[in-house]
Amino acid sequence: MTLSPPDSIHSGTTKGRPSRSASKPHEAEPAPAPGVASISHLASKLAEYLTPAELKKVKEAYRFSDEMHLGQVRKSGEPYISHPIAVAEICADWKLDAQAIMAALLHDVIEDQDVKKEELLERFGPQVANLVDGLSKLEKIEFQSVVEAQAENFRKMLLAMASDVRVILIKLADRLHNMRTLGVMAPAKKRRIAGETMEVYVPIAHRLGLNDIYRELQDLSFSHLYPLRYQTLAKAIKAARGNRREVVKKILDAVKNTLAAAGIQAEVYGREKTLFGIYKKMRNKHLSFSQVLDVYGFRVVVDTVPNCYVALGTLHALYKPMPGKFKDYIAIRKINGYQSLHTSLIGPYGTPVEFQIRTQEMHRTAESGVAAHWLYKTGDQNMSDLQQRTHAWLQSLLDIQQQTGDSAEFLEHVKVDLFPDSVYVFTPKSKIIALPRGATPLDFAYSIHTGIGDHTVSVKINHEPAQLRTELRNGDIVEIETDPDSRPSPTWLSFVRTGKARSAIRHYLRTINLNESVELGQELLSQALAQLGIKGELQQSTIEKLLAESSAKSMDELYADVGIGKRMPALVARHIFGLMDGAVDTVPAQDSPGGPELNPVTIYGSEGVSVQLAPCCLPIPGDQIMGQLRRDQGLVVHTGDCSQAKRLRNKEPDRWIPVEWGNELNRRFDCRIRLLINNEKGILARVAAEIGESDANITYVGMDEDDEHMMTQLRFTIQVKDRVHLAHLIRNLRRVAGVNRVERERT
Repeated sequence: MTLSPPDSIHSGTTKGRPSRSASKPHEAEPAPAPGVASISHLASKLAEYLTPAELKKVKEAYRFSDEMHLGQVRKSGEPYISHPIAVAEICADWKLDAQAIMAALLHDVIEDQDVKKEELLERFGPQVANLVDGLSKLEKIEFQSVVEAQAENFRKMLLAMASDVRVILIKLADRLHNMRTLGVMAPAKKRRIAGETMEVYVPIAHRLGLNDIYRELQDLSFSHLYPLRYQTLAKAIKAARGNRREVVKKILDAVKNTLAAAGIQAEVYGREKTLFGIYKKMRNKHLSFSQVLDVYGFRVVVDTVPNCYVALGTLHALYKPMPGKFKDYIAIRKINGYQSLHTSLIGPYGTPVEFQIRTQEMHRTAESGVAAHWLYKTGDQNMSDLQQRTHAWLQSLLDIQQQTGDSAEFLEHVKVDLFPDSVYVFTPKSKIIALPRGATPLDFAYSIHTGIGDHTVSVKINHEPAQLRTELRNGDIVEIETDPDSRPSPTWLSFVRTGKARSAIRHYLRTINLNESVELGQELLSQALAQLGIKGELQQSTIEKLLAESSAKSMDELYADVGIGKRMPALVARHIFGLMDGAVDTVPAQDSPGGPELNPVTIYGSEGVSVQLAPCCLPIPGDQIMGQLRRDQGLVVHTGDCSQAKRLRNKEPDRWIPVEWGNELNRRFDCRIRLLINNEKGILARVAAEIGESDANITYVGMDEDDEHMMTQLRFTIQVKDRVHLAHLIRNLRRVAGVNRVERERT
């Protein structure tokens, strides 16, 4: 994902700051072209809710912006000032305050016209200056790549948003107007900007509950990413509307009459799916266009919460409900504040009918999200529930920022959290916690506090012990058990879902285990350099060039990045080779017959978190093994016949290196075995006793019975010294009466 600078679609005839002497007094605004935003139309909107004094300040901001953009035009040929006015109009629809409207009018003057923040501070005050600064891209900073610069720009905007949510509201208005006027751009740029919008700005709009903007940005992005699909669907929907009109009218009449007879005052209207919503449903559920369009949607808006449930019962009496198709988002609202009752019924002619039932207040929140409750208060006690939820999410951005090493990683963590679907789980004290779908108990622990997440050892879900990688479901009661001596494991990164959990784990691995990572990285890089014929100490000039081009601050930082898998040792070695000789093309191939052999890394099983044994196959001494360098997890060791490792190796062969067991291994290793036994009295005790007598430890036991309860499958995780010890144990277990089969288990 890349973020496209500049966001505003313009072609400036004067990119630099215009001369003020060339500007003219704005006694009267010239008549705008048809469809172009005008200050008079904006002023009429603002007059509905701003005071005359505030309106005067807004007009001052307009005159300054117009002066700064004098002579600058958009790609469409319109005066550039039409864009800030249009952005301000969108903000006015949300009833944003005077400072936000002024910032919307001025949002490009720092970036495009070299106006200093200090000048805005003097003219318009600190709030407006800070908002405009938060919306402006970074300048005069050299970055190693375009992606890095764009990620840093995005991080700046999000952190400004964390202190003042008006930043992102203005940014979304800016992006919406740019998307509405994207047609004049070249096809490649259309796709790039539309892809960025779909990937970043659409989820943010959804996360803030701005559903009107969310849906429009989705459809606009879809139209530029897949224009032929968009046009085909648009034509099909237009043709189908006439055929649907009779069914829609029949349902509307029946629902209105039934609700009126029950004494419920309600607004009822049909709800059309967006083009992108239809396309996504067709693609994800493999449905035809007719199957998707055969589902009719209606919205029922009533006056009170109790009447939502009365209306639900009335509708269920009118049409038969579809089993399992009812959701109560009033009792447990969505993470972005959305509330409604959802139900699916079998309507006339056997057609599915979806209803959303809500109050007027819920409807305003559903359409405008956080902007529907626009109040600036100093204390949390004065915030609405939705504002408090939004504030908590924005504060989590600051937590992630403090734990993140670079801008690209920060952006990755934030995007992880921008998932629209959520699960709602409970603490033991019945507090509701909202998490992204697919979240685990570790995500739950880190959402409460980083200290709880870092020291988690086990979990109970619905009062039953469960694994830390278990996927949480709606309604689960989650209880975390901690130990002060417990620390995060790199394996956790493979199954946590939230950005906060990922950033906290990576922060720990990067800081607490720095020495381990540096040592491993140094060993891996030395081997990669030896394969290219480079031995001994690197020259200082080479080191300086390497650090300058890799953005690492020191060789230890570079080694640590290699040790945790963030940088590939082979690629770093080739880079060093190029710096020394300036001839990368002459690097010998890794597997060429004449090339040097790569010495395997020696594994002792006690290296710490920088080297870990893969949980999928649990290698033990004596197994043939191979090593995978995983990003931010270091070296992961698999058995040579591990099916998961084979799939991963086919995808990323460059991340695999040879490894071998050391000679002195003074510890025991986990291993899984599976037994098929007769379901008879005392069999479990006999098996456990035999494992103990064979000098093995049991760390886990599970049992699966078949339907007729004649045979039972036992699963053990045991600790053994090596393959010889395991073979001896298996032979002994096979001699136990009632044991039919014993085998080592792998996933």
